[in-house]
Parts: sequence; structure tokens; C-alpha cells
Amino acid sequence: MENLNRALVIVDVQNDFCEGGALGVTGGAAVAAGVSEHLAEHADAYASVAATRDWHVDPGTHFAAATGAEPDFRTTWPVHCVSGTAGAELHPDLDAEHLDAEFLKGLHTDAYSGFDGALGEPDAVPTGAAGERPSGTVGPYGATAVAAAAVESGAPGLDEWLREQGVDAITVVGIATDHCVRATVLDALDAGYEVTVLTDLVAGVDEAAAQAALHEMEAAGAILATS
Repeated sequence: MENLNRALVIVDVQNDFCEGGALGVTGGAAVAAGVSEHLAEHADAYASVAATRDWHVDPGTHFAAATGAEPDFRTTWPVHCVSGTAGAELHPDLDAEHLDAEFLKGLHTDAYSGFDGALGEPDAVPTGAAGERPSGTVGPYGATAVAAAAVESGAPGLDEWLREQGVDAITVVGIATDHCVRATVLDALDAGYEVTVLTDLVAGVDEAAAQAALHEMEAAGAILATS
């Protein structure tokens, strides 16, 4: 944890992925609180702290509602984390004070990996060249036009941003172990980062699948540790 070129990447700790959300994961709120506690004690161990968010406008068949079928909870899902809605917000138990950047993913695709996201300002109100703010909703699920405009064209992705910070090692926490955490970790390893996963600060959709994902990540080169 003493490597100043290490970043903490917090994956999708959002209301819809925690208890009570549209796709709530058991232990999600505990992850939010645990990450906050970890940062309160160890923020100086990280050169940068980044968070990712699902930020859906119209992600196609990623939402089972697009086809009228029931979600299979493997590749198709209930409607969740629609940009500009309460479900897409960071969980209130996650202290956002330490965040240096947020990466928004999945506006029009599934986008499991944080490395599919682009730098955005989800809590800002963008304006156009004439100072006009987007209004109304876009897409079939009620995404707000303001939120859909939170990522500017050409915004850097997570890999580009981390390299600009001089980061060569990342620690990953968040939700869900067997989906977006897994995809983010495997992409980070493919990109050449040293990757540590804090196993007490992740939560999975399915316990058996989550354990299998942790074994897969470790086999691929990730270090499994606890906070």
C-alpha cells in the first residue's frame, strides 16, 4: 500500500446495486461503508482514487425489457442505473470526498468493465455553446438529458487517465464481484497493471459465481488481499 503510483478503483457502488435497489446485491451497503472506512484510514496510500458508474441511457438488450423477456441475471438484467435517476447515484454510505475522477459506462452498451467507461461529471449540469442546458428525458427508460450529456465527446477512458496520473498498480473494490469487478480486474491485468482485489470490500450477485470469479482473477495474476 506504500506505492505512490497506486490508484484505488471503486467499481459501481451505486444505489441500484445495493440493498433496496433495482438490482440490489446483498452486502452492497456494507461495501459502501467499508470503502469509506478504508479511505478514512488509508487515503494517503493512493496517488489517485477513481470510481466507475453504470450510466445507462439505452443499453439495448442488456436490459431484458428491450426484448420483453424476463432477465436471466447473466447477460440480461432488470432496468437499473439509468442516468440521472436516484438508482445511478453513488450509495450515500460511500464518502465521495476522496474521489479524483468518475468514469461513466454503458450509455448505449452493456459495458461491464470500468475500462469501458469515459471520464464524466455526473453531478455537474452541462451547458451548450450558447449556455443552454439540456432538458427533458432521452431514451426509453427516462434518462435525463442533462445526465446523458455528462460525458463529453473524446473524454479519456480509465486506462488513459490512470496513465496520465503515472499509475502502474491499482487496488479494486466494489460491486459486483462476479460481473463488473471481474471484468475491470481482467482488463486491468491485460493492460499491464499490477492489480490487488480487497476481498472484504467486494460483493457478488451469486456467492458461488463470486468465488469462482475471485479464483479466476487470482489465476490471471491478481493479488487477493483484505483491507
